[in-house]
Amino acid sequence: MSGIGIIGWGKYLPEGRLTNAELAARFNVDDDWIVQRTGIRERRIVEPGETTASLAVEAGRRALKHAGVRPDEISHLILASGTPEQLSPATSAFVQRELGTAGGAHDVNAECASFAYGFVVAAGLMAIDPRPILLIGTDTHSLVVNPEDRDLGVLIGDGAGAVVLAPHSRSWLQQWDMGCDGSKVESLKIPAGGSRLPASEATLRENLHYAQIKGNEIYLHAVRFTVGSLKRTLKAANLGPEDIDHLLPHQANMRIIDSILEHSHVPKDRLISNIEYYGNTGAGSMPIALAEALDAGRIQRGDRIMFAAFGAGMVWVSALIEWGAGEPTEWRS
Repeated sequence: MSGIGIIGWGKYLPEGRLTNAELAARFNVDDDWIVQRTGIRERRIVEPGETTASLAVEAGRRALKHAGVRPDEISHLILASGTPEQLSPATSAFVQRELGTAGGAHDVNAECASFAYGFVVAAGLMAIDPRPILLIGTDTHSLVVNPEDRDLGVLIGDGAGAVVLAPHSRSWLQQWDMGCDGSKVESLKIPAGGSRLPASEATLRENLHYAQIKGNEIYLHAVRFTVGSLKRTLKAANLGPEDIDHLLPHQANMRIIDSILEHSHVPKDRLISNIEYYGNTGAGSMPIALAEALDAGRIQRGDRIMFAAFGAGMVWVSALIEWGAGEPTEWRS
């Protein structure tokens, strides 16, 4: 059975920018108020014509080019997102059409934890079919947030990141933990548009097609579930928090990230974060931050990286990655 490793990466951020000054005027607050509560100074926002799939296509192209892998050499495309192109078909089908990847394609929706969920799913696929996999995290939450919602409005940004995964003699994925507590589904949701509450004139009038958040609940659940998951993964690996070289969390809110650091006892200098410049890009946040850290030369062979994420549901995931573990194995015939 083949292990899994990363051989290419890429990111794509829209050109549109949304600054704190613009939001401060909209919500009658000031720049400092936003920064103190979120750690964010500006965000990238899609422009007309840009979609969840179009961002994914650009990030996927860049990852494939970096890896030196042709689209027709991809065995499977995994599209990680909580803001699908439409209810049906899956967003991965739109991305596959544009990229021309071979093999299968499917979506993973664990909301903001989708990319890390997708990584674990990809490791399972790689074990039984040792050929390259394209994993893309992408979200356009700006399109599902009520323009009058201050709590979510100051947080969200749009973007996509991608990695090309290939077989290795030893898996980079060392340990992982995933979970869900469905009793917390009311903490963050988009009520209308599915089978539970089909879209109608009434749902549109009541703005039920927009995301709704209970901020205090999300904060408490996110910290508790993420820290618990991280500790379980470390225990399974027989490691302590000081053994992590890099903590790569979902870029949700700097206050949440700081609390995760505090309660997990991971040294703050191990943190990888770019939330200041992009905001919360959902499933795109982790691969975007990973690509930037790699391009900056921050991550070296042998480094231990801890993925840690949560999302609406509530779901959570942590995954311990050993960068450069093993050696690439041949997959071209």
